[in-house]
Amino acid sequence: MSVCVNVALGVRAYDIHIGQGLLDKAAQYISPFLERAKVVIITDSNVAQLHLASLTASLDFAGIEHVSLTLPAGESTKSWLFLNQTIDFFLDEKVERRDVVIALGGGVIGDLVGFAAAILRRGVRFIQIPTSLLAQVDSSVGGKTGINASQGKNLIGAFHQPSLVLADIDVLKTMTTRDFLAGYGEVVKYGLLGNAVFFKWLELNGPALARGDTAARIEAVQVSCQMKADIVVRDETEQGDRALLNLGHTFCHALEAAAGYSDRLLHGEGVAIGCALAFEVSARLGLCSQEAPSRIRAHFKTMGMKTDICDIDGEMPSPLALLELMGQDKKVIGGKLNFIMARDIGRAFVTSDVPTEVILSVLHYSTGFGAAQ
Repeated sequence: MSVCVNVALGVRAYDIHIGQGLLDKAAQYISPFLERAKVVIITDSNVAQLHLASLTASLDFAGIEHVSLTLPAGESTKSWLFLNQTIDFFLDEKVERRDVVIALGGGVIGDLVGFAAAILRRGVRFIQIPTSLLAQVDSSVGGKTGINASQGKNLIGAFHQPSLVLADIDVLKTMTTRDFLAGYGEVVKYGLLGNAVFFKWLELNGPALARGDTAARIEAVQVSCQMKADIVVRDETEQGDRALLNLGHTFCHALEAAAGYSDRLLHGEGVAIGCALAFEVSARLGLCSQEAPSRIRAHFKTMGMKTDICDIDGEMPSPLALLELMGQDKKVIGGKLNFIMARDIGRAFVTSDVPTEVILSVLHYSTGFGAAQ
């Protein structure tokens, strides 16, 4: 069983194929994009052990030459150091503008390779083969690429759309429970920002999805990708509606920076906490009922996920220090920090009219410092 979502961007349109066994027959999807029978693959040390052989076997069977570079796994790979290493590898392999490079991995590899492809020879084509739930539903779609800076996450990058996305549901079976649930945070985000019916479906089907129900996983990835595709088509470079996809991310990116971009906090875990905090702020501002953040936290807890800052292992900075980190976010415009707030589950909107004292109050509450409600 497989389905296809089209990202209708005119001459830069591309398909997202979602289904089982796609990695084993990847060459048949990749071949139409090749002007010469060679590809360059970038992956990470974890994914290489699990999935690189399946991809290369498919390429070998189709007579497509391939070389690969394996980078360290982890968020710290999204850096100048490994961007330079990737670019050098592409140049050493004489990658031409009409060639295709492949990102085989999760969000880190996809973001890094996409950015390298964007700046190499002023743009070469690349194909995303996302191997994590987070990458399948979010980072592999929409053309946002980049690396982190010491000042914050994803501050250096470019918009560069892939030519193709292959989301093989079978590879999700190799994910740890923690990594899968981190990706699930991004899935829930779609329901929270614009699809209350989908959130209700997740409340009912989330546990089965986590246990490995294939049909449920395909449905969740398809709905998530379709929602993102629709938003990207309306607003490719984030001048308006696309900002809604940042629900929870202003809090998340500050928390990731505070945790040192380490495995203390995975990106999707930060998104889940950030979504709960965004709805908590919205409730305190009277924009939505208190039932909304309570319902969101209840679902995350049912799934065994983090819901608050106090759930993060180790010491975290003070609420004031976290607020300072939030000020480095890409969503700062004219010196004002834009937030994604909500009037209800499925009704998110963008605003800069959020009092600092309310943000601080929620940060105090979430860290367990016990600020007044």
